[in-house]
Amino acid sequence: MKYLCLIYEEEAKLRALSKAELDALMVEHVAVTADIQKSGHYRCGEVLQPADRAATVRVRSGIVFTTDGPLAATKEQLGGFYLIDARDLNEAIQVAAKLPSARLGTIEVRPVLEV
Repeated sequence: MKYLCLIYEEEAKLRALSKAELDALMVEHVAVTADIQKSGHYRCGEVLQPADRAATVRVRSGIVFTTDGPLAATKEQLGGFYLIDARDLNEAIQVAAKLPSARLGTIEVRPVLEV
């Protein structure tokens, strides 16, 4: 079954990291991604641009409304995702717990509805 691991982090905390700390975090992400690939769980993943580059779109009665920024103004922002294969939610949670971002923010693990 496919699971989407949504990575939420505080962009302000990431910006406050030194270059060495940020580089170390990225090296760790690359290593964990390689491990997830080797285990056969990995489908794809991407890092997102900062939330201030986002736009929110709604259509009401045929009229398009846009707002600059993410859907919700929260402390943590959606920073990226992994799409993984796992036999069940527990296995998906074990994979998500390996992501360095689980220590810095929050990982939402959600099953993908296959239609």
